[in-house]
Amino acid sequence: MTKHIRCVSPVDGRVYVDRPPASQKEIDAALSNARAAQNAWRKVPVSERAALVVGVVDALKAMGPQIAEELAWQMGRPIRYGQGELRGLEERARYMASIAEETLSPILPKDVRPGFERYIAREPAGIVFTIAPWNYPYLTTVNSVVPALIAGDAVLLKQAAQTLLVGDRFQKAFDQIGLPKGLLNHIVLEHAQTEAIIAGGHVDHVAFTGSVEGGRSMERAAAGTFTTLGLELGGKDPAYVTPDANLKFAVENLVDGAFFNSGQCCCGIERIYVHESRYDAFLAAFVALTAQYVLGNPLDEATTLGPMARVNLAEVVRQQTREALAKGAKAHIDPAAFAMDKPGSPYLAPQVLTGVDHAMSVMREESFGPVIGIMKVKDEAEAIALMNDSPYGLTASIWTENVEEAKRIGAAVETGTLYMNRCDYLDPGLAWTGVKDTGYGASLSALGYGALTRPKSYHLRLSTAG
Repeated sequence: MTKHIRCVSPVDGRVYVDRPPASQKEIDAALSNARAAQNAWRKVPVSERAALVVGVVDALKAMGPQIAEELAWQMGRPIRYGQGELRGLEERARYMASIAEETLSPILPKDVRPGFERYIAREPAGIVFTIAPWNYPYLTTVNSVVPALIAGDAVLLKQAAQTLLVGDRFQKAFDQIGLPKGLLNHIVLEHAQTEAIIAGGHVDHVAFTGSVEGGRSMERAAAGTFTTLGLELGGKDPAYVTPDANLKFAVENLVDGAFFNSGQCCCGIERIYVHESRYDAFLAAFVALTAQYVLGNPLDEATTLGPMARVNLAEVVRQQTREALAKGAKAHIDPAAFAMDKPGSPYLAPQVLTGVDHAMSVMREESFGPVIGIMKVKDEAEAIALMNDSPYGLTASIWTENVEEAKRIGAAVETGTLYMNRCDYLDPGLAWTGVKDTGYGASLSALGYGALTRPKSYHLRLSTAG
């Protein structure tokens, strides 16, 4: 019997969505239809493609209340924040559309040669396979789907089991705006089917957001096919609070950066280093603000911290916390103050740990949950060494009023994005990328079109040319 793909809601543990995976016949049809649609779509002018594709923004915004409720049921985000993801989606989609014509225009060599016409065109890659995660399913999807379609590609979209309905909403939105049939295909797949599509060379580029092990699976599947990959994988994003930081501002933003979405953010803050001169004041303010969270049913407007998406994910955070405490760390939040935090439950209170070090997994391995370790450091050299002591490198943030200091420290930090006085945000005008086990490739910005297209050189010579 075929194994169904199910979303078990963290709200109450019931099956919220239940779908059979696509049959091989359905997979073959989706790929065939995508290839046929893309052959026609690539001939449509970029300006027309961009104008049509960006219409998905309004179509999805019209579903905003429904989307907010569905996200609460599927992955636990409080309903009060549910439509916020659509604002980020709009910013990214409109930006990528606004730069498309210039970015995708032919590149002309600087030297002009009489009798020759020479240029580099940006050709569509073909079929882009977007494999999206559950934690920010709309934002991560838009990063590749919108620019891919604008670039002239077709898209095969696979959503995570936890957020299957997101794929339905994208399909509905693109169908509503009149996207040619077959150009965007939302398809429900098992892991083995996903890998078989890649291993068979049926797609031209894979945009994957997920775990490090998931990224390795993508690489193994693509081996020998020459299919290109864009991988956004794990993270353990650090922050350094310098002696001259605006303490109130830093605390407010770092608490939010650590605990928003129950800490289930790709670029959420997972470890904080504070200069010894500001440590005590920072810690007191951080703990006080953290204690104000309201853990509860995400469908309740009063809730500011919902459950984690799955029980097993909450157990990882609980185990990291237990290990840290056993090794001498101190917990500053009493879980008993959060009635819904119970063993074996996805509901998990926020936690602030001190007395931590890098021998503890909570400071080295991805937590992806509402726990943060805070360490005192004596100077920026120690802060830099600790920030770099990680297998990951997605973002890092420096909290200071000195721009030159931020640049100097940032130059020494191994990361894809360096923030000053900001965290947990993607600027669509900048490349979204990472180093080390965080993966490779870039999405957003003008560079984001690079993997979604391929260069094609034209060298045209008149017979009368010298």
